[in-house]
Amino acid sequence: MSSLTIQDRVLKVIATSKRLPLESVQADGSFEALGIDSLDRLNILFDLESEFDIEINDEEAKQIKNIHEMVEGITHLLQAKTSSSPTE
Repeated sequence: MSSLTIQDRVLKVIATSKRLPLESVQADGSFEALGIDSLDRLNILFDLESEFDIEINDEEAKQIKNIHEMVEGITHLLQAKTSSSPTE
């Protein structure tokens, strides 16, 4: 497992997807400030699903307004996935 935090990984996915310098993507930033439109957000969600091996509910995803909410949502999904999967 990578030593990067969930937030770091989300920021990296956003930066990579939009071809932005990583330092320009901040956790307290907005999609609008980064020029991220609805199509970009859809692509980012697909990339996040792949990065974290999770499934993001489309309706819930539409409610996300900024990067901080996206990080919180991913964290919640990962915690739910971890608590529902059997331990080995």
